[in-house]
Amino acid sequence: MKVMKSLILGSAAMFAGAGAQAADLPVKAKAVEYVKICSLYGAGFYYIPGSDTCIKMGGYLRASVALGAQGLWAAPTGGLGGAHDRLSNYYTAQSRFDLNVDTRTATEYGLVRTYAELAFTWTAGGYNGAGSTAINGATSYSGNATGASGSGAIAGGSMAVYYAFMQFAGFTFGRAQSQFSSPWTNYPANSYDGLPGGGGWEAVNQVAYTADFGQGITASFSAEDQVVRNTTNIWNVSGATAAGLATGSYGAGDIGGSRAPDLVAMLRVDQAWGLFQASVAAHDNHAGYYGVDETTGHPDDKWGWAGQLALSIKNVPTGPGDTINVQGVYTNGASGYNFQPYGPYTFALYRGAGGAGAYQSVGLAGVSDSVFVAGAGQQLTTTYGFNGGYTHNWNANWNTSIFGGWAAVRYNNTAKGYVCGAFVTTLALSSGVGGCNPDFNYSVVGTATRWTPVKNLTFSAELAYVMLDQKYASGSTVTLPIQAGVAKPGAAYELKDQNSLALLLRAQRNW
Repeated sequence: MKVMKSLILGSAAMFAGAGAQAADLPVKAKAVEYVKICSLYGAGFYYIPGSDTCIKMGGYLRASVALGAQGLWAAPTGGLGGAHDRLSNYYTAQSRFDLNVDTRTATEYGLVRTYAELAFTWTAGGYNGAGSTAINGATSYSGNATGASGSGAIAGGSMAVYYAFMQFAGFTFGRAQSQFSSPWTNYPANSYDGLPGGGGWEAVNQVAYTADFGQGITASFSAEDQVVRNTTNIWNVSGATAAGLATGSYGAGDIGGSRAPDLVAMLRVDQAWGLFQASVAAHDNHAGYYGVDETTGHPDDKWGWAGQLALSIKNVPTGPGDTINVQGVYTNGASGYNFQPYGPYTFALYRGAGGAGAYQSVGLAGVSDSVFVAGAGQQLTTTYGFNGGYTHNWNANWNTSIFGGWAAVRYNNTAKGYVCGAFVTTLALSSGVGGCNPDFNYSVVGTATRWTPVKNLTFSAELAYVMLDQKYASGSTVTLPIQAGVAKPGAAYELKDQNSLALLLRAQRNW
């Protein structure tokens, strides 16, 4: 017993001595916490070590090739693609890496959230005509390029900021999806970018407030940046040129500085059966000057507006998970809420067949918010349209969708007089029965099939057919100037409806 007691006392003395020596050494830093799962906000969230903030990272990597398109992902409606000649790409390839970061923190005032999504993209370009004389057939590359840096080659590309916003107490600040758009935006059952007929996916800087009334009912009010995102064109037709008219641009671009944000209100009902949404927007059209300086005067501002209804029906009787999404929109002086930013604003589609005395046929058209001439006020442009899609799941690995969109552009009689005057004077418009009419319809129909052999890996094929229904009188011709960039000669062209077909093949891995 005495031996055991001595051993215990000796051990205690030894540890005490060791403790006294250790006190003289630097204090070792506390080990960081292990990463812990955060179950408050769904799968994929973790606590940032040493904090009460949860974070989730995700994204995707994709490789795509589009046949019959000059870029990704839209059938050509102008430029090199619309020219349909030897300078037009038969295919265009793209690779993209997307990264998104979502953080959330619970506070006494409610959830604080930040979200950002960045995309790093390489897209092959094309070759523009660069010849300055009739015998110089030179071309030059336009698009993401490669170059040399030191002893090694480097590849260019582009970086896009898709989203960058924070949310707190019902407010949203930063670059987020417009409150006007439906949840599926311009993708009701597809990945085709250029679908008309409703608000689009492109995010916009904004300040928004969302009120949640419970039972899936919410209302949002926002002030959104109109620069680029929500403005198509304000054309000063007095500044129209032959080169511009030949591409579907009906005047000199004359958008003034920002004066007021777009004001948007939205009501949404989200239930197990699907979703219903109503949106309205007010848009200020602020033009620049009639001439080169401020002494030439300017037209007064005019406010335009847009309204949209959207409906989603989930789990339709054709199969589990099958979905129908549809939306319709009407605009006056706010065409960007129908012809969304990923779609075309000008059209110049060529085909080989032309009427008697015409080199080829061409379809010319342009979208604007308003047009005017020097000394006169703005004439607001009216548009309306719809889009929709249906997705059917054959099984857990295969699904097929059909989709389409249609939109109309209508100029009032005063605006038609401005545009037609420019066409007659500048392009020697020769009108047949029905006369000059810059109104047009634009539509897209398509189908997509997707195969997902394992979770989050999808291979897809998507076909899209676009149609331009222009309203110039049958048999009308215009005399276009030489267009070296698309290798079109100066000649007479018949104004005629046009179409185009494109196919997208894609592999995508989400994570």
